[in-house]
Amino acid sequence: MLLLHRAMVPGLRQACRLRSAPSRLCTQACSTNDSFQPQCPSLTVSSENSSTKGWRVTGALLGLGAVLAYHHHRCRAAQESPHIYSKEEVRSHSRPETGIWVTLGSEVFDVTEFVDLHPGGASKLMLAAGGPLEPFWALYAVHNQPHVRELLAQYKIGELHPEDTTPSTLETSNPYADDPVRHPALKVNSQRPFNAEPPPELLTENYITPNPLFFTRNHLPVPNLDPDTYRLHVVGAPGGQSLCLSLDDLRKFPKHEVTVTLQCAGNRRSEMSQVKEVKGLEWNTGAISTARWAGARLCDVLVQAGHQLSEAEAHVCFEGLDSDPTGTAYGASIPLARALDPAADVLLAYEMNGEPLPRDHGFPVRVVVPGVVGARHVKWLGRVSVQPEESGSHWQRRDYKGFSPSVDWDTVDFDSAPSIQELPVQSAITEPRDGETVESGEVTVKGYAWSGGGRAVIRVDVSLDGGLTWQAAELYGEEQCPRKAWAWRLWQLQAPVPAGQKELHIVCKAVDESYNVQPDTVAPIWNLRGVLSNAWHRVHVRVAP
Repeated sequence: MLLLHRAMVPGLRQACRLRSAPSRLCTQACSTNDSFQPQCPSLTVSSENSSTKGWRVTGALLGLGAVLAYHHHRCRAAQESPHIYSKEEVRSHSRPETGIWVTLGSEVFDVTEFVDLHPGGASKLMLAAGGPLEPFWALYAVHNQPHVRELLAQYKIGELHPEDTTPSTLETSNPYADDPVRHPALKVNSQRPFNAEPPPELLTENYITPNPLFFTRNHLPVPNLDPDTYRLHVVGAPGGQSLCLSLDDLRKFPKHEVTVTLQCAGNRRSEMSQVKEVKGLEWNTGAISTARWAGARLCDVLVQAGHQLSEAEAHVCFEGLDSDPTGTAYGASIPLARALDPAADVLLAYEMNGEPLPRDHGFPVRVVVPGVVGARHVKWLGRVSVQPEESGSHWQRRDYKGFSPSVDWDTVDFDSAPSIQELPVQSAITEPRDGETVESGEVTVKGYAWSGGGRAVIRVDVSLDGGLTWQAAELYGEEQCPRKAWAWRLWQLQAPVPAGQKELHIVCKAVDESYNVQPDTVAPIWNLRGVLSNAWHRVHVRVAP
């Protein structure tokens, strides 16, 4: 009967496909009114048994009428009582094998068939699989258009359970219960404390990383600070005056803006783990991001507190307002010479991309030290002092240091190695992803490149054959002053795929203005903490036949 139905009503073929939820079928069928025009085939019968065949045709038509009547009933029932799903049910549909479901507001949609048709690419839509669309539509407002909503409506299968449309209450006994809400696209490396990176395909989509996608590196619970009562304590020099600065006081200093890339010392640690086990979060290529920061220059604040350069070595020590259950706060330090140098652009930042700092990124005030490892950019800044030695913090003295590959946890001597400040030259491929299949003909390779200490990236070399031959990529991004290249360069290469090639071994390496270049392999730079991972980045892809 169903076969006869399809033969007579071809316009309903798509609408009548079996689905996991009846409301999807009803939505499609009821929205295709023009298709409900039966095109009856020619009914030619012989005189020999015309009566019998006539009754069969009549029965078939009656059966078809019953099917349509039943379908109409199901449509009305579905419209009156939409299917209700829990968030857990939606979350379980995040892979092609299970179907791809998403939510918008209280509505649930099965977009499995639309994934490959998504104008921004299947991988972008898959980032929302099993979850809400709102965080992505907030970043890409072009989606919030009537025609897009009409298109989405075709895929509606039901509603979220009312209990799942309201935020859950916080666990007051959990020190991380008051952490902020994060963007669902972030790849989480640890939940408590929260550490996450953006997916590669979003990382280099914009030169300036949107705040919700900026990588997050937290060591402790995120403090929830009141900007009205916030105070920054700056210890004065001998004979000088200590400062107790409110947010408004900081805004009275000349406002300075600078575009700066922050990179975690553990960026690309996962590649070191493939050589030998290391201790630390398994960062991929996304523990790096770029923002436009604004605030008071640290040198202006230190001068007002009576500090000046001296011949003796000195360090500026920063202490955050985040702390563990024992009251120990995160801390770090930089040399006083850098802090007092106006050309170094060190900021006490209170804005990020034109907005107040998000909580995850140091609200209301953080340190931004251009060209220096992210570990020294102390967030939720509470205290600044000048000391004859670097910070005594664990994260300054017993972490974020590099060692020989021969050093293990039985022989390591943290006092023997200097703390990481400026990072080495770095680059990585963000598109295509490792393991992807690319089209034959031409391939587009994208990525980022950056070097510490303000050294500009002057070239990125890309190879499609594992390093046998090379091509120079096109660099783009903000113009940078010599020795003040605080931000990354994004790069792109469009190259023909050699005829008959079944796979590509794509490699990239960057060169900075001091002609520092990335090492070709990981093993010689392996270290027990998995920091400073900057070997050639490699991606293997298949070529579609």
